[in-house]
Amino acid sequence: MNKKINTLLFILGATLFNIIVALITFVLLMVLYVRLIMDFLPETSRSWGFTIIFIIAIVVSFVAYRFMIKFLLKKVELDKYFDPLFVRRNIRKSQ
Repeated sequence: MNKKINTLLFILGATLFNIIVALITFVLLMVLYVRLIMDFLPETSRSWGFTIIFIIAIVVSFVAYRFMIKFLLKKVELDKYFDPLFVRRNIRKSQ
């Protein structure tokens, strides 16, 4: 496989990892919320819990993604296996 395919597979894998972590976190927090907390809240404020759980799941997935990237940076030499996503090109204007 060449560097471009490795880069594409890494992006797809990292995105899938991020989505799976967010879903698992969302489901676990939702179960805890419904079983432990929701019965003690008034009906008018129960819906805020779902919004907060959604935001927490996104934050947890972002933090887990950052830890995964830091771990990968320590273990793998990126220039050897991956192609840069954005290439800086020196474009000079005619003077």
